[in-house]
Amino acid sequence: MARDYYEILGVSRDADKEEIKQAYRRLARKYHPDVNKEPGAEERFKEINRAYEVLSEPEIRERYNRFGEAGVSGAAAAGFQDMGDMGGFADIFESIFSGFAGGMGGPTTQRRRSGPVRGDDLRLDLKLDFREAVFGGEKEIRISHLETCDVCSGSGAKPGTRPRTCSTCSGSGQVRRVTRTPFGSFTQVSTCPTCNGTGTVIEDKCDACDGKGTNQITKKLKITIPAGVDNGTRLRISQEGDAGQRGGPPGDLYVYLFVNEDEEFHRDGINILSEIKISYLQAILGCRLEVDTVDGPVELIIPAGTQPNTVMKLENRGVPRLGNPVSRGDHMLTVLIDIPNKVTPEERELLEKLAKIKGERTGKGGLEGFLGNLFK
Repeated sequence: MARDYYEILGVSRDADKEEIKQAYRRLARKYHPDVNKEPGAEERFKEINRAYEVLSEPEIRERYNRFGEAGVSGAAAAGFQDMGDMGGFADIFESIFSGFAGGMGGPTTQRRRSGPVRGDDLRLDLKLDFREAVFGGEKEIRISHLETCDVCSGSGAKPGTRPRTCSTCSGSGQVRRVTRTPFGSFTQVSTCPTCNGTGTVIEDKCDACDGKGTNQITKKLKITIPAGVDNGTRLRISQEGDAGQRGGPPGDLYVYLFVNEDEEFHRDGINILSEIKISYLQAILGCRLEVDTVDGPVELIIPAGTQPNTVMKLENRGVPRLGNPVSRGDHMLTVLIDIPNKVTPEERELLEKLAKIKGERTGKGGLEGFLGNLFK
């Protein structure tokens, strides 16, 4: 049994046409086979299309509400014999997939595009130093994208002229061929070979853009990097993608961030990790040391008797939380204790006295044994 079409689109039975259209746009973008390669995505996409075909047409939707699938099994298909008759349904595909290079693939992408078409989105990968990712700031980038031709304002025609209606397809962008068979007439619709589906032909091309309506421009941009970004963070720069066609809006620029490793600091979520090495005497007696943080040097108190691999925390010295820079993580310092391989005769004499006081057995290699017991 076919699934309920309202359930497929995730709308209520009293949803209006705009709600149904928005639900379809969202789901079609998510499950289109050119975008979603997961198993079952193509079948899901077909379900979504079928549900929209039925629920977007008031008469067919009414039959479906009254009789279910049985009421539309033949009727719905009759209303959609070819892509040229789909009207607003085709426009939805235009807006959803115009931003993907290559579109939907196959001849169905070549339907007429006489109206505005949104420009393609672009991607830029940007590397940041560790501290740039922590604190953010302004960054200058260089991009190359299509911009609307200033001379012809995007029409592609020489100033003072304008594109004419294609005589091959009479401006429809499509040519149709009817084949008659014993079983009936079949209409084959294909893209007009003269105008490539635009419905217009440019006779006098603009010299500045060679009739394309756009030019490839390289420019510099200043963008703001938020504090707390990490590997894979994506920034959207509105309307800095390729220019649209026939007055359509430009696409967006997506900047993907990648953070260079730091020799001293490592990141764990919003916490920063590093190590500090102290002598065995400092570990025993305690001390005050200056340690490096992303904010600069900070004084750290090492308590007497600190053990190897003790982790000490500097609060609010970590990475700002993305979207809430007032909230920061912590800086976690792992204490490493440096035990010397060799000591001076004077140091050895003092250590042997200390070992005798503590009742430790010493001899050849006794220093290592003493220190090993000390830090157990």
